[in-house]
Amino acid sequence: MVGRESESAAVLGLTSGVLILTGEPGAGKSTLLHLAAERHRGRGRVLRMTGSESEVDLPFAGLHQLLRPVLDETASLPARQRSALLGAMGLMDTVPAGADPAGADPEDPGTGRTGAGESAGSGPPGRLLLGVALLALLSELARRSPLLVVVDDVQWVDTGTLETLAFAARRIHDEPLAVLAGTRSPTGDGTAAGAGATAPFAGFPTLPLAPLDTAAAGLLLDRQPHPPTGGRRLRILDQAAGNPLALVELARAYGACGTETADEELLPPTDRLLRLFAADLDALPDATRRALLLVAADDRAVPGRIEELAPAEAAGLLKITGGAGGGRRARFRHPLIRSAVYHSVPLADRRAAHRGLAASLTAEPDRRAWHLAAAAEEPDEEIAAALEGAAARALERGGHTAAATALERAAGLSPGVYDRARRLVGAAGAAASTGQPGWVRQLAAGAAALTDDPALVAEASLRVGQVLTLTAEHDGALSSLLRAAEAPELRRIAVATASVAGFYSGDEEHRLAVRARADGDPWTLAVTDPTMRRADRVAALPELMERAGGDPAVLTSLGAMAWLLDETALAVRIFDDALHRWRLRGALPTGLGCSAGWAYLDHGLWAQARLAAANSTSTGAGLPHLDAAVRSLDSAVLALTGQTAEARDGAGAALSLIDPHRSRAVAVRARWALGTAAVADGDQMSAYEHFRLLFTADGDPVHYACSLPVIAELAAAAVRTGNGAEAAVIVERTAARVADDPSPRLRILLHRARALLEPDRAEPHFDAALSDPAGVQWPFERAQILLDHAEWLRRRHRVTEARTGLNTALETFRRLGARPWIDRANAELRAAGVDSTPTAPDALTSLTPQQQHIIRLAAQGLSNREIGERLFLSPRTVGSHLYRSFPKLGVTARSQLRDLVEASSAAVGCGV
Repeated sequence: MVGRESESAAVLGLTSGVLILTGEPGAGKSTLLHLAAERHRGRGRVLRMTGSESEVDLPFAGLHQLLRPVLDETASLPARQRSALLGAMGLMDTVPAGADPAGADPEDPGTGRTGAGESAGSGPPGRLLLGVALLALLSELARRSPLLVVVDDVQWVDTGTLETLAFAARRIHDEPLAVLAGTRSPTGDGTAAGAGATAPFAGFPTLPLAPLDTAAAGLLLDRQPHPPTGGRRLRILDQAAGNPLALVELARAYGACGTETADEELLPPTDRLLRLFAADLDALPDATRRALLLVAADDRAVPGRIEELAPAEAAGLLKITGGAGGGRRARFRHPLIRSAVYHSVPLADRRAAHRGLAASLTAEPDRRAWHLAAAAEEPDEEIAAALEGAAARALERGGHTAAATALERAAGLSPGVYDRARRLVGAAGAAASTGQPGWVRQLAAGAAALTDDPALVAEASLRVGQVLTLTAEHDGALSSLLRAAEAPELRRIAVATASVAGFYSGDEEHRLAVRARADGDPWTLAVTDPTMRRADRVAALPELMERAGGDPAVLTSLGAMAWLLDETALAVRIFDDALHRWRLRGALPTGLGCSAGWAYLDHGLWAQARLAAANSTSTGAGLPHLDAAVRSLDSAVLALTGQTAEARDGAGAALSLIDPHRSRAVAVRARWALGTAAVADGDQMSAYEHFRLLFTADGDPVHYACSLPVIAELAAAAVRTGNGAEAAVIVERTAARVADDPSPRLRILLHRARALLEPDRAEPHFDAALSDPAGVQWPFERAQILLDHAEWLRRRHRVTEARTGLNTALETFRRLGARPWIDRANAELRAAGVDSTPTAPDALTSLTPQQQHIIRLAAQGLSNREIGERLFLSPRTVGSHLYRSFPKLGVTARSQLRDLVEASSAAVGCGV
């Protein structure tokens, strides 16, 4: 099940005892129960019952449904127990003479009489006797074959059955008998078992089914017969709110539509969803339903309607939040309830509601524009212009999706053909930052069908090319971008973006085609070949940064340029500034953080690298190439920290999402992670095989930039596996390739590689690698050289000299949390005669990536509120993270954080 892997493992692993699945309607409870039942049939017996709202008041209806397949097995029970069970289900008119339905069976040892004898048939069987009888029957069945009892919709099972089953379930011991049940959460949030009728099952272990996260929801949509795209996809994701059934139903109903209109803010729920989420609407007073319509159209339309909304709040349909006055909002229990309310009235009534709301919002132009658009019955330039203004303000706040949606709707309301095309192109530009290729293509195609204006056609092609750089469609991206470059006013941005597509591709023809159109642009020249005239590109960076004027988009590009040129420390500073500026504007554009993440990783900021990977994911856009890039980055950090199984899984998944021969940048990074995981595990042969794949049979780099930093790791694995001669050829070809102007990093790595491959002439290479002051930018690589050098010294009986380097390397590995290299350094110290005790990683590395980021910001003196603004967290959440982190760090006051972080950073950055 998509997004339910851990829950599936839990239910499939249940062999004894009780587990209750809880969640809102459509969360996947029934699917998991069915999965468990089907799997169990192969090894044992399954008894099932499903609660029914129409039978909830029928005594023991559920028990009858459960035991109907095994009625013949009741013959093995003692007479009184069998009579009690059959009598409860209405299958015996009388109870045998002398029986005590309310008491215990005198034939069963260990049970006592609990009530006076009654005449046969004088009342229902005693619950205690029923519970004992059911337990005896289920235990006997389990003795013969493992038994799974599956109960769905517990909230609609009659009370008698629930109490009887709960009695038996509480007495399950170490036997192959399990009870697996599913019930709705009373609040619909998946966090608690039901109350009221389901009270007998309170106290059992529960497994809440929370809403699917964005990635899983997007994957589920992609697996539907007609995966929705563009704005409709975003609306489905928003309205479904992670509910699997809602995702499937809405995709089925609307994913196959060939067209859409931008005013579909709330998609009508299907009949099945209406039955689940809007069953209580008809019982509400008319005034409440009218008020509900207004807050469904605008959740801030609460003031003055509190009294009318009270019955809906009492019914659990919504909750009024916020303070008095304009701060109050209506929060529906689920977005689909809001949709059901909105679509429960005719279109004319909905338009009237929007007109009324627009009339009251003269002081809020953006909200007013949207309500006027929803009420419009024909094109209206005034409304279209108002929406265009709202889109511009949304872009200033980083609201790319909102801006694209507003411009798309504005296009639909534009009376003039040119304005319609112009606004569609503008919408495509905003949508490109959401990572929605299908949406951008749809918008661009709509514009192209309306006009042959060269400028608009070129810009539409540019927008398509920009979004395709996030995909594996490198040929399509380059084609669109180079076509857009024919327009003089778009040439620079189109060619610069094409260089990104060429970088991801790694194809030599792509690289040369883009470079031929660079026209001296330093960005394009750096991206297409960061080793050629590198010094000139580095010298251009300060002026380019000054000209950026604080624009986060430009700064992000310059950060990537600095990283490619191996100006890693500068790249990190630029990325820090750019990402902070992006956050001040709102959400980060899709895919932004990958290059920042690699810079953080190279600079020893591994927690920030993982955060950058997490922030790079698309909003359910279905971009496997981007997903592969994110997985390769995350896998690299996992490998370095010794979480090798997870690293291999992530890197393997990354390679499965792309064609390694067409998306070479991502493939090289994923294979680097696999090789690093093999080094961490001590499997040098596998490491060499992975690293060798980053170079061609002739020894040239598979990717002109990404393969080069692996040269030293290739040499290290080669000398441990007898492949030194082959590696030496590759090292020298690489050295010749960058001979004109190598970066300090490549110089250092080449020295390390030669030192390892030529141990008799290693010392000058080690000295050159360790004496270069630029090496502090790459703390892990520097620590590796220190470790290699110390090992080389020890083997030449220069033990005293070796110890200094070993201690320095160990401290760096500890600060980074590089567990496998900590172990190797400790082993070398012991071999050098130092009584080395196991060393734990730095305390900071024990925190989550987000906690580490918070600690570093707090150490800079930022308040909880300022940190929250940067990370989109509440001050209370920031405080909670700090509270949990302090004991792990061994500090008691905020003032201690600066020294702790500075010590950690100094040790990592300087290699001491």
